[in-house]
Amino acid sequence: MLTRRQLRVKVMQCIYAITQSKDDSLEKQEKFLKVSVENTYTLYLLMLSLLRELHTMAENHVMHDTKKYMASATDSFPDKEKFIKNQLLLQLVNNPSLTAELNKRKIKGWYLNADYIKILYKEIVRSRLYKIYMAQEGNSYGEDKNLIIDLFREVIAPNEKLYEFFEDDKLTWVDDIPLVNTFVLKQFKSIKKDESPSYFLPELLKDQQDMEFALKLLSKTLLNNKALEDEIQGKTPNWDKDRIADIDAILLKMAICEFLNFPSIPERVSINEYLEIAKEYSTPKSSIFINGILDKLVKEYKTAGKLKKAGRGLL
Repeated sequence: MLTRRQLRVKVMQCIYAITQSKDDSLEKQEKFLKVSVENTYTLYLLMLSLLRELHTMAENHVMHDTKKYMASATDSFPDKEKFIKNQLLLQLVNNPSLTAELNKRKIKGWYLNADYIKILYKEIVRSRLYKIYMAQEGNSYGEDKNLIIDLFREVIAPNEKLYEFFEDDKLTWVDDIPLVNTFVLKQFKSIKKDESPSYFLPELLKDQQDMEFALKLLSKTLLNNKALEDEIQGKTPNWDKDRIADIDAILLKMAICEFLNFPSIPERVSINEYLEIAKEYSTPKSSIFINGILDKLVKEYKTAGKLKKAGRGLL
């Protein structure tokens, strides 16, 4: 679920937090990193539980409509229960593995925040997608799946109120929201009618080595901060560390740390990763600035024999 690039971003956030707070506690930042990684999975589960709550609200509305004497808008639909019979939604609702995981983690984010469910449900019911779906008789698994994908992409994910809720709940979720939304959509697009319940509980990391990589990158960058600053010194005309954007300085240090401490990662891979992160998190010209410095350093390290790379994909 989390890639190495996303782990690099989380390490960057930890180092930035130290820069801003002047708290140089490595132990505290390692704990923050682990919690930040774990919270990404919590956000993913919250998104799935949101869809379950929307299903519950739809059930309640259908039940309420059947008890009314006056006609309602839903009466024009061939099957008022079509949405709550949506097969992809039911895969989430009737999923014992997902229920157990939500209970295990005590995720009850919508219990005290039902207003967000109401807002989203009203937007869904008013949407063109919902009306077209409900107006058609019968439903195939493909049609059910496409509806949920389209509703998630066009109604749920872009909702500003929902974004504000997540932003206020956890600081690191601001960066995790696009990642999690993209992953949820990927899951929905790939799911099959007879999918195992465990499908919705993927591994957070590819393997334990990814977490070890992130922790090592964090500790090596922080513990060698002065030496890494010295490596940058003089690599650009009129260099002044006080004038370099904080994010740029952090990304440079992390990249140099990878060059010198991670022999299995090709230097070009490291450079490309940090350039992409700079484009997203720093100034418009940061990637050009960072690329220039890193290219100079790589040439110097190769000449001096300091760049010792070995492993798969390397000569």
